[in-house]
Amino acid sequence: MQSSDKNIMNTFKKSVAFLMLMLSAISCSGFLDQVPDDRLTQDVAFEQRGHVEDFLANIYSRLPHDTQRFVGGNNGPWTGASDEAEFVWPYYYQNEVNLGAWDATTGHVNDMWSNHYQGIRAATYFMENVEQCKQCDSGNVIRYKAEARALRAIFYYNLVRIFGPVITFGDTYLDPDASLEEVQIPRTPFDEVVEYVVNELDAAAVNLPESPPNGAYYGRMTRPFLMGIKSNLLLVAASPLFNGNPDYADLRNSEGVPLFSQQYDPSKWERAASAAKEFLDQYDQSMFQLYRKNGPDGQYSPYLSTRDVVLDEWNVEIIMARPGASVDQYAKIPYHSGEASENRGSGGLGATQAIVDAYFMDNGLPIDHPESGYQESGFSQFQAPYDFQERETFNQWVNREPRFYTGITYNGSLWHNTNPQPIVTKTWYGGNSGRRIGGNDFTPTGYIVRKHAGVGSGPTTIVLMRLAEIYLNYVEALNEHNPGHPDILEYLNRIRNRAGIPEYGSAELAAPATQEEMREAIWRERRVELAFEEKRYFDVRRWKIAEETDNGPAYGLDIDAQSEEEFYRVVSFENRVFEQRHYLYPIPQNEINIVNGLVQNPGW
Repeated sequence: MQSSDKNIMNTFKKSVAFLMLMLSAISCSGFLDQVPDDRLTQDVAFEQRGHVEDFLANIYSRLPHDTQRFVGGNNGPWTGASDEAEFVWPYYYQNEVNLGAWDATTGHVNDMWSNHYQGIRAATYFMENVEQCKQCDSGNVIRYKAEARALRAIFYYNLVRIFGPVITFGDTYLDPDASLEEVQIPRTPFDEVVEYVVNELDAAAVNLPESPPNGAYYGRMTRPFLMGIKSNLLLVAASPLFNGNPDYADLRNSEGVPLFSQQYDPSKWERAASAAKEFLDQYDQSMFQLYRKNGPDGQYSPYLSTRDVVLDEWNVEIIMARPGASVDQYAKIPYHSGEASENRGSGGLGATQAIVDAYFMDNGLPIDHPESGYQESGFSQFQAPYDFQERETFNQWVNREPRFYTGITYNGSLWHNTNPQPIVTKTWYGGNSGRRIGGNDFTPTGYIVRKHAGVGSGPTTIVLMRLAEIYLNYVEALNEHNPGHPDILEYLNRIRNRAGIPEYGSAELAAPATQEEMREAIWRERRVELAFEEKRYFDVRRWKIAEETDNGPAYGLDIDAQSEEEFYRVVSFENRVFEQRHYLYPIPQNEINIVNGLVQNPGW
């Protein structure tokens, strides 16, 4: 090899993280630190069962931790960069996404790509070598390999949602010393990536348990979770962004192969519906149920049910959660000047007026329906479902559905932790959580995201998937495949019933009459039920409506108004930028510069 070729290879090895990771760099901080030279040899890594468990745990550590306000590695900007919310701190990456101030050279773009591929590489290496474990019986080895296969498939699933068609390696572990020619690998067409991931999920599920055998296994791969991921992936593949989208007609890999089919395929909706129904037939009611909780009076409480479904750990609705990775409370607990530390945060994650307006009224109607009873102005004496008395409340927030009070902290609302004393949150300029007193800690919209904010110590797990999501997957796909099917109303109404609002087709509320009306109803229900659970960012993209929802003025209340009366004016807090290219992340530019097989996504 000539000197110039050696320089190219050296540059390549420094740039392409997912193709050149040495064993000592496979996300094993802590594990690898246990030995003096900061590195475990292959023999030591797989000699003892404890080492194998530690290696596998480090692969698990690459699963998303998206409820944190800090973005990095596999943590995405999905809530703060959606039309649901805004972080007050302008230097946060979420806000850069909202302003269109990012590109293929942005650090987080590279992190998102490389860290997923590091996980893929680590999982493949693990699968190849775990049988060397002398302390592991055959049953352990089979399960370990299935867990690693499942994790690898989920890393690919995340890459597909973010980047579209990506590079797939199968079971090939690319040697760190591979030649430059060997690493010139083209992107795989989208439908082929989907098929590969589906097959991997199915293969891994065969050797995984249906439920954790004991508490120590909570958060590890299970068959239902993989079936849920399969449902999600097939729904993504059937959606307008990826199903015959003409915007990607010219996107081809380095071999000239089209990366997206230009033929709309309605059978993809059927397949997505079937995957969700397969899950429901096996596990709905027998293993998982919509979470329901009674209040102190012994009667069913829609408010507590929709609040605590993400707070009560490993309840009957949770399919998968990530233990040991607490939801970030600081941005969701208001500033509450002068109060005890457990009730003081920043309130820096502001809910937008758009999500506030998306919630239904308590009669099940959207606020723009002429019979909803919604009032845009004035005040009333109103007792919120978490309060012990009536309070003067802006009429826009009166008589809303229970999920509204679960999701939104508004000016004049009682904070739901009343220890050591009740606190009424004031988010206007001069209030206890307003801009004047908070310094850098205040809501940028006048509202604060309340969902996931714990009572007392708060939750210690992050919910990754729950049964309501599978219900919503099913009804959406079924409405596209077989509109009018009775299961659509059945499963949609189960969610509304749990939320304490009238069901479609009941005496109080007519059912949507057409496929289009039902689609709108399903989209709205999904938006409300899964609000602030890192779903909305991807939903508006796969539906191809983000140029409407995430572009132009974003609205909240007037946090700069000097009087509380003027605070209630709806004003624009930001002009957001969403262009067609933003539907997919760009491939990191440093990868594009070196790997010829990596063609860039359109517009970047």
